[in-house]
Order: sequence, then structure tokens, then C-alpha cells
Amino acid sequence: MALNELSIQEASKGLRDKKFSSTELVDACFKSVKKHEKKVDAFLNLFEKEAKAGAKAADEKISRGDKLAMLEGIPVAVKDNILYADHICTAGSKILEKYNAVYDATVVNKLKEAGAIIIGKTNLDEFAMGSSTENSAFKTTKNPWDLKRVPGGSSGGSVAAVSADMCLGALGSDTGGSVRQPSSFCSTVGLKPTYGRVSRYGLIAMASSFDQVGTVAGSTQDAAWLLRAIEGIDPKDSTSMKVEPIATEFPDENLKGIKVGVPKEFFDEGLDADVRARIEESIKKLEELGAKIVEMELPHSDYGLAVYYLLMPSEVSSNLARFDGVRYGLREKGKNLLEVYKNTRAKGFGPEVRRRIMLGTFALSAGYHEAYYGRAQKVRTIIRKEFKEAFKKVDVIVGPTAPTPAFKIGEKFEDPLTMYLSDIYTVTANVAGVPAISIPAGFTKDNLPVGLHLMANYFDENKMLRVANAYEQASEWYKEIPNL
Repeated sequence: MALNELSIQEASKGLRDKKFSSTELVDACFKSVKKHEKKVDAFLNLFEKEAKAGAKAADEKISRGDKLAMLEGIPVAVKDNILYADHICTAGSKILEKYNAVYDATVVNKLKEAGAIIIGKTNLDEFAMGSSTENSAFKTTKNPWDLKRVPGGSSGGSVAAVSADMCLGALGSDTGGSVRQPSSFCSTVGLKPTYGRVSRYGLIAMASSFDQVGTVAGSTQDAAWLLRAIEGIDPKDSTSMKVEPIATEFPDENLKGIKVGVPKEFFDEGLDADVRARIEESIKKLEELGAKIVEMELPHSDYGLAVYYLLMPSEVSSNLARFDGVRYGLREKGKNLLEVYKNTRAKGFGPEVRRRIMLGTFALSAGYHEAYYGRAQKVRTIIRKEFKEAFKKVDVIVGPTAPTPAFKIGEKFEDPLTMYLSDIYTVTANVAGVPAISIPAGFTKDNLPVGLHLMANYFDENKMLRVANAYEQASEWYKEIPNL
């Protein structure tokens, strides 16, 4: 097995046992980048010189016998809407094409403190708005399992980089499923923590009450290990909370005593037949592992997508008001201030961003605020209560991550409503704020990955990860890699 194909925990142990060096590990990742990046287009910027310097420093610490941090010498990637000081941060948009970050996001600072080596910034849908990474202003990332298909979005670059073994793990952001849906499409693990477990400071805001930094890796344990490195309260983010640390190891035990809820709403019309078959097989596997399967209803989850696509654009219209051509980023000339605003945004923002700003502005406008935004907030509260009640009866809730496998590039690009349906099973976790994870659950007849989606109660990630890890070890789908 090549070094870049190791898990984070295997690589960490190998470094500590001096079986290989961090320099060799980083070199292996860049060898894979040079071999596959032109086909996959996962990265917007690469930092080879810096990464090799960081690897050399890690090797010196190891040789001296210094105390090592948990991710010492491990090469990772970061989505390009997360600030990395003195590096360009575009958010996938022309309006920030030349923006140089002046400080580190809290999660980046924590990665550094944990000894991780950031090898590059990954591609994304512009301002994280999209489900295919086709909305990037710079390039379209391809799915390593089928280069004619999308990797999902908006964290498609981070997920594709991990899937193609160009790094051992990555950070993404998840507003409505943006680390989980692409993980389903590319057979990786995508973990969205409870809202508030991870600081959002330095994450370029899309929809602040939904956004959460998530982790992408090749296994449940690796995704948890990355989360352990970046979680925790942050005085710079008032929504972050002090929590018990996430577990990083899970015993290979059966699931006796665990109640797994299966909502009937997750298996309605529109679910691809192959995806349905794989998910039903996965549920049977959980039952074989000792879990009790509980059929249940989440009647208001059907409104999750509608709530999300009213509240999210409303927050987008507010958050993106700062990109005005005055303070930072692109600035186009105009005869007056209003013309500067209009010219800057017309050139800087892509069609999907403009669409969501318009939708949000309308929903917040006088005469429509209560009818749309106000009512959506009320339904959001109902959905949260419904989840709280559900988790009094079950430990985790499972279903498909996405209704279909990865679709072909261009197939849904001109039909935004159909594209939005790609998030139908993931958005409710963001609406409610509960933790969720997508893990590999097999393949369709066309050898396209399928993801199993799990949700748990607030800050109960450990129980969710225990179930995910037990399934993962029993099925071993996570060991499959694309043939690039």
C-alpha cells in the first residue's frame, strides 16, 4: 500500500514508529496530486514548498523525541472558504479571486497546533452554494469514480481529494449537506458535527445559522480524529460551546441495545432503486450487528427542504452584502457608489449566487417577511422539537444520504430546482442542528458509490460514530478505492 493510501491513524503510528518520515508521506501525496489532479481538478491552490518545509520540521521533532501533537506530520487539505493567513481565499468566486486572508480561521489554527500539514486549498461551489461543484468560478471538479460525473457539492474538491488519495483528510463546510452529499457520491466519510461543536470563526459565511465546519476522511475513526483536533469553544464565536471531547476509537462490538430509527419519509418516491436496495441492505446489516430497527415517522421532515431554501437565501442575502467593492475583494469602477456596487457584483457573482441573493431579498422584503421567512422559522422550531422527541425513542436515525448516485456533469446544471433536491435527505440535520454522518454503503449496478446517512441527538456524536464504525468494520465498503 502506498503511503498516501494509509489512514490517518495508520500514518500517525508509522511516523511515531519511524517506519517512514513525514517528508516521504507528503511526497507520496504530491506524487498522487501530480498524477491525478489534471483529471480530477480538486485543488484551487497547492502549497508544495510550504508543505515540504512543514514535513521536514515534523521529522526533526520526531527524531529529537519531542512530544508530538495528534496530527503531527499528517497532510490534509482545506476547503477554500476557510481562511488560511497569507494565502489566497477565493470561496470559489471571482469577487474574491485575489483576496489574501489576513488571519487564520480557528479550525486552521487548531490544525496547525495539532501538527497537521496543509497541502492545499480545495475547489467548491461559489460561496458554498451548490450540490455539484459546477458553480465554482474557476473549474469543475470531477468524481474520481467516474470522471464524467460530479463529485457533489459544495465541498466537492475536499471530498474528491480524499477519495483520490491526494491527502489523508480534509476540512469542508456543511450548510445543507455539503460534506455528506459529496461523500456519498465519492465513497468517503463526511461528518457534520452538532451546530456549535466547532467554531465558525474564519469560515466565510453563507448562512450563519446553518454553517458548520465538517471533516472528510477515508474512515469513521479518521473523520472523528480530525474533528477532535478542531472542536471546542472559541471566544471569537459566540455560537461555539464547551463540550466533552469526541471519541477517536470505537470498540469493535455489536450494537446490542442500540435503537435505530428508520423514518418512512426517507423512502418515498424519487429514491433511486439501486440506492434504496443498498440502504435496505445496510439496515439489515445493522440489525445483524444487534441493533433494534424501529420504524418511525418524521412528518415535518418533508418540509425541511422548503424551510432550508427560504431561510438559507435570506441569510445569504444578508451575509453577502459585505461584498460591495469597497472594503475588500473585486472593485469595478462606476460613476457613483451605487454603480460601483452594481458593476462589482455583476462581474464578481455567478448566477447561482445572484439567484439566492434575489430569493433571500424577496423573502425578507416588506409585506413578505412574515409570510415566508417568519413562517419558515416557525416550522424550523417544529422540526427541532420533532427531532428531540424522536431521540427519546431511538439512538440514531438512518436513511440514504442522497436520493441518487452521482449524476453526470451538466445533467442538472440548468435546472436548479432538480439540483436542490439532491439535498433532500441532508438538509434536515442542518435545519435542526443535529450531528450527521455519511459513510460508504456499497455501489450501484454501474459501480457508483452510495452513502448511508446517520443522525443522532445534539452533541451525541459518540453514539452515532459508534454505530457508523460498527457498520463500517462489518461491511468494509470504505476500503474500496477508485480506479484512476
